[in-house]
Amino acid sequence: MTLTNRPRYATRLNAFKQKGDTVAQMIAAAAQVGGLDAADLNFPDHFDHHTPAQLSALLADHGMALNGLAMRYYTDPGFRLGAFSNPDPATRRAAIDLTKRGIDALSAMGGRLMTLWLGQDGFDYSFQADYARMWDDSIAAIAEVADHNPAIDIAIEYKPNEPRAHVVMPDMTTTLLALAEVARPNTGVTLDFCHMLFAGEMPARAAMLAARSSRILGVHLNDGYGKRDDGLIAGSVHPVQTVELFMALDCAGYDGVIYFDTFPDHGGTDPVGEARANIAVSDRLRAIARGLATNADLARAQADQDAAAATRIVLGALYGV
Repeated sequence: MTLTNRPRYATRLNAFKQKGDTVAQMIAAAAQVGGLDAADLNFPDHFDHHTPAQLSALLADHGMALNGLAMRYYTDPGFRLGAFSNPDPATRRAAIDLTKRGIDALSAMGGRLMTLWLGQDGFDYSFQADYARMWDDSIAAIAEVADHNPAIDIAIEYKPNEPRAHVVMPDMTTTLLALAEVARPNTGVTLDFCHMLFAGEMPARAAMLAARSSRILGVHLNDGYGKRDDGLIAGSVHPVQTVELFMALDCAGYDGVIYFDTFPDHGGTDPVGEARANIAVSDRLRAIARGLATNADLARAQADQDAAAATRIVLGALYGV
C-alpha cells in the first residue's frame, strides 16, 4: 500500500529540556530542528504554568501542531501503588478524574489523541495483589475515561515493567485482551519500538496484531538493546526490524504521526542533532520499506519462508550487498 501523505514527525518535548527550561523554551528548541512539525505534551506536567490556549499559541508561533497529550501519573507520589489499579478507591478516582481533566485540556486544544502509559499500575511481589481485582479496576477505568469524550482517541502504550516489576498490560496480546473487554470504539494501541523489544516481541508482528484486532493510534520510534527502555536514535541498533515495522505500518494503512520517543538528555547528546538524525534515518528507512513492499522476489521469499533469500534482499536494499 502506498501512502499519499508524507509522514509527520513529532517529538518527546522533554528531550529538549535543559535545567530550568520552561515549556516555551522546550518548544522553541524543538522548532530549531526543522522537520519536526508536531509535539506531544505531558499532562499535567506541562500545564502547570500554562493554559491550554497558551500552549496552543506557543506551538503555533513555532510552526508546530499538537500531536496529542500523554498522561503522567508517576510524577505524583500518591500514584506509586497504582493509578487505575490502586487499591484505594479514592486514589483510583483521583487518577480517573485527572485523566478526564487531561482529556478536556486536549479537546480545548483541538487534539484527538490521549496516550496512557500505565507503568505504575502493577505489582512487585507474589501475593501482593488480587490480580482479578487489579484487572477489573483497570478495565473499568479505561472504559470510563474513553466514555468521557468519545471524540478523543484513548491509546494504551504498554511496557513490560518499570517502574513496577510487573505491570497490568505488559505486551501486545495482553493489551489487546484488555481493549476487547473495554469494548470502546475510541480506544487502541500506541506502539513503542523499545517497549516491543523489551517485551520480546517482533515489532512488525506486534503491529500486525494491533491492526488486526484493534487500532494503531500512535507510533513511538526509537531503538535499544532490548534490556531496558534505551530510547536511542531510530534504526541505530535494529535497522532491519525498523524497516519491517514501516512495511507493517504501510500494510495497515497507518498514515499518522511518527513520534520520536528518544532520550538525548540521558546521555548528554545534542537534542537538535539527535532529532535531525532521527528524521534523516526514518526518511531513508521508510523509503526502503516502500521499495521492498513492491519487490516480487521478497514477497516470494516470504511466501516460502525462505529466510536466506529474504535476508539477502533486505540487506541488499539497506547496504547494497
